[in-house]
Amino acid sequence: MNHYELLIQHIGVVLHWHYLLPLIVGTIAGVIGGALPGVTITMTVIVVLPFTFGLDPLQGLAAMIGVYVGGSAGGSITASLIGIPGTPSAVATTFDGFPMTKKGQAGRSVWVGAWSAFIGGALGGLFLIELTGPFASIALFFGPWEFFALFIFALSMVAGLVGKSVTKGLLSGAIGLLVTIVGPDPIMGVQRFTMGIHELEGGFPFLPVLIGIFAFAQLMPDVEQIRSSTGNEPAKPTKVSLTVSHLAVWRDILCRPFILLWVTFIGILVGVLPAIGGSAANIMAYDQAKKFSKRPEKFGTGIPEGIVASEASNSANVAGSLMMIMAFGIPGDAVTAVMMGALTIHGIQPGPLFVSQHPKIAYGIYAAYLIALPLMIAVIWVGSRVWLHIINMPKSMLIPIVLVLCVIGAYALNNSMNGVYVLALFCVIGYAMVKGRIPLAPLILGVVLGDQIEANLIQAVSTDANPWLFLTRPISGGLIAASVASVALAVWQHNRAAKLATATDEEEDTDF
Repeated sequence: MNHYELLIQHIGVVLHWHYLLPLIVGTIAGVIGGALPGVTITMTVIVVLPFTFGLDPLQGLAAMIGVYVGGSAGGSITASLIGIPGTPSAVATTFDGFPMTKKGQAGRSVWVGAWSAFIGGALGGLFLIELTGPFASIALFFGPWEFFALFIFALSMVAGLVGKSVTKGLLSGAIGLLVTIVGPDPIMGVQRFTMGIHELEGGFPFLPVLIGIFAFAQLMPDVEQIRSSTGNEPAKPTKVSLTVSHLAVWRDILCRPFILLWVTFIGILVGVLPAIGGSAANIMAYDQAKKFSKRPEKFGTGIPEGIVASEASNSANVAGSLMMIMAFGIPGDAVTAVMMGALTIHGIQPGPLFVSQHPKIAYGIYAAYLIALPLMIAVIWVGSRVWLHIINMPKSMLIPIVLVLCVIGAYALNNSMNGVYVLALFCVIGYAMVKGRIPLAPLILGVVLGDQIEANLIQAVSTDANPWLFLTRPISGGLIAASVASVALAVWQHNRAAKLATATDEEEDTDF
């Protein structure tokens, strides 16, 4: 029986209620968990995990794949509607999704994100099915030099996210890197820069940092607006509809096929390589879309390209992470780490022989992933009234609810007040950065990549102290060259935009 016959056979198996029901429940839980700020996909899949222990392996994996696919798209809902990413992998969606909603195009914003996630996920599924073996062969050549160069390449994306000021953008990225050096070092676990404060011995956890930087920064301008409004009666919410022409949405997504395919490939590639995850993939893809766009100056003002880039890469990243765990037995992110734990509980060890030794489970994973994509669209469509209530809720009611959810999410991370203290600290930092017009995205990328850059640098130097290996090893050297090219391209684009702005101002002055 050939490859696709096996796939079709297992799609029929997963469509049986015995497997379909856990998949549906997992998808619903994923969309809701992904949409709630501070909950995240990882937390949702951990909550679902105990309920899968009594199921057979494929049933349990179907439920967790549903959470993974649903959560990856669910995060874009609150990112678009209220400007707060439900998951770290939806950070870049806020850049254009929320401005589009503020223009009165909430339906377009949500559905461009949902359908982009569907298309990116479907393309990612093709890679998952066809290229698990070849990608495994490529990744076998990656040592600490190559991983270090890869993370430097990802960090070079900061140059494309700096906004109007290169200095402020680099400052933001430097702050993100500084955040990662507090607490234990990634190799030996030696404490540093804790200043004798017990609460800092574990470092700054990523989730409270993310929530503090983005949630508070988005909410405070609304709080200020409420305080400055005259009268005691709260303003009535603007009439908003999520009704949209899906044909027009598909046109928005498919009108630039190169960008769609390129950001999808970025999502898959980042998913295949361990420890980076969707939190970096969506920002990297957003940066690349901006660089290849004919109108880069429009990014951040509410255009479909920005949402497409973030959500297509985010969804494709799920396929890449699944590819990694199936090919190597190495989790690409925290969610696949939980899935790997579930497989181990059932006595199944993922790795190079996984597909040949456990074809039913391997093809069941392919099938569950493909079926979860239309289920995710259905859940978002059925829940559209709920999303509408979110945006139509008066800000004076919505803001306290969101803040409470943020605090709960920060506390639930380790059932400790330390997360809440970190949240409070970065609320202040995020608000100060917004007031200072310092971009937030470089900080988040620095936090995501800081530990990995340091760990791989130490491993590479400990293995061989020759620094030229970073340049003479082909993959490492190529990635470092790509980093230099990325920075050079970003600086050129920045200078071009500055010259265009100056020329426009001069024309306006001449008109007077």
